[in-house]
Amino acid sequence: MRYFSIFETRVKILFIRFYFKMNSDGNITEKSTNSLESQEISEGSAKIKTRGNVFYNPVQEFNRDLSISVISSFAKLVRKESIEKEGNDISDFTTIHTEDIGIKCENGISILEALSATGLRSIRYAKEIPRIKEVIANDISSKAVEDIKMNIIFNGVEHLVKSSHSDATMLMYEHRKANQFDVIDLDPYGCPSIFLDSAVQAIKEGGLLLITATDMAVLAGNSPETCYSKYGAVSLRMKCCHEMALRILLQCIESHANRYGRYIVPLLSLSADFYVRVFVRVFSGAHKCKFTTSKLSQVYHCTGCGSFTLQPLGILKTNEKHKNQVKFAIPTGPPVSQKCEHCGHSHHMGGPIWSAPLHSSEFVQDVLQSASEKLGTFRRIQGVLSVILEELLDVPLYYTLERLSGTIHVEMPPMMTVRSAILNAGYRVSFTHMNKTSIKTDAPTKVIWDIMRCWEKLHPVSKKRLVEGVPACILSKQPEKEYSFKAHPAANPASRKMGFVRFQENPLPHWGPGVRSTAMVGEQKILKSKKNQGKRKRVPSEEGLKE
Repeated sequence: MRYFSIFETRVKILFIRFYFKMNSDGNITEKSTNSLESQEISEGSAKIKTRGNVFYNPVQEFNRDLSISVISSFAKLVRKESIEKEGNDISDFTTIHTEDIGIKCENGISILEALSATGLRSIRYAKEIPRIKEVIANDISSKAVEDIKMNIIFNGVEHLVKSSHSDATMLMYEHRKANQFDVIDLDPYGCPSIFLDSAVQAIKEGGLLLITATDMAVLAGNSPETCYSKYGAVSLRMKCCHEMALRILLQCIESHANRYGRYIVPLLSLSADFYVRVFVRVFSGAHKCKFTTSKLSQVYHCTGCGSFTLQPLGILKTNEKHKNQVKFAIPTGPPVSQKCEHCGHSHHMGGPIWSAPLHSSEFVQDVLQSASEKLGTFRRIQGVLSVILEELLDVPLYYTLERLSGTIHVEMPPMMTVRSAILNAGYRVSFTHMNKTSIKTDAPTKVIWDIMRCWEKLHPVSKKRLVEGVPACILSKQPEKEYSFKAHPAANPASRKMGFVRFQENPLPHWGPGVRSTAMVGEQKILKSKKNQGKRKRVPSEEGLKE
């Protein structure tokens, strides 16, 4: 009887597993059926068909639209530099003609999309970016390459786009000396660091790298040891973690480039949705690489009040006799004492991070002016780039208003009031596109806390909330002077006055990076999420089925 019972139980388990794979009509489940169907997707000027579980994420339309705008401006910049190099007059040079779009241009730019999936991005590049010589759409998946080939023909761009079935890293290594690319786009699922060594070698002099990182938990401080192993920097859990993520990624790219006598110049750095994305130019020059230490810094972060201090890895000293000569030196430190001067708590140390500017204002301005209004996410591009143009380029990291107020348990002041107080004190302040309550300023941390102390005097904190700890320690000190909260004319930025879409809401219900190698088409992900909500995903055990 015992052996029969075990046999019967195993039969039941097999039946249950088989049942979960079938629907009530005896057909294959929705996931399996979709893997056999072909679905058509339209985005921008492209239409593609997907078969099977080839990755497509509609939330990334903003990413693709912005990339098209950036590469278009870069193509114009390359053309302008080429004209200057030839010694011709550029006074009449304004833009690249729209008739250059969709036509093979032998002296145009070459683009590699190393991780192409459906080929949608490459096809849009070919159909929407001017002066294209060639676009290579590569993927390591044979099924994905079949889709890419089908979509190239479907869109009639065989003369511009070529499919490639290869390991992305090996493909770039093959181009590290000959036939380098003007543009390399790396948009992987997760960390991009394994592709960086080959990418910085396969890009032309002055070429453009577009790199995305979606492993935000690692970059934002949830796993500092993993961040160091992947990016060569220790991440910290700070309110400005999105900017930390961008700066960690940039220092990682710079590190890989320096090994080959190359260095980067960021044109645009963006934090959006569930990822960070950077657009950087790569140049060569062993002497220029020596300036890298002055562009990188360690970060000291107070565990109590959240204050932060940066210390550069290297400093530059000007020769008094020869002003054009620069001497490289190592700074002394640390810049903070063992305990925080504001609240008495200890510090965590992270980094190194990129502490030089994240953007080129001139280039961002050109992208903003040149972006096509036909793009599906144009209003978002307009809003985000407008805020980026207002950001203080020489001020790394930022505070958040709710963190400053929450630390001392005080009523949160209006954003314009705090900005006015900082401006009235003679310092600069700006928003950042990464956080709608961000305060990016060159005011010392002590001034920021003095402003908050002055605000607390106007809006006293209940004595019950002033327990021993950080709030009591900060508020026990008197501000050096009384700061004015009178409205400052420059407190309200132009992007806010214009009513631009500056800070984004969640683009879709159940949005996110998706699942590796899964097509997120239509409502499939939403329906699946709703269907599985509240269910325990546990396989029945033999113990639970025994009679």
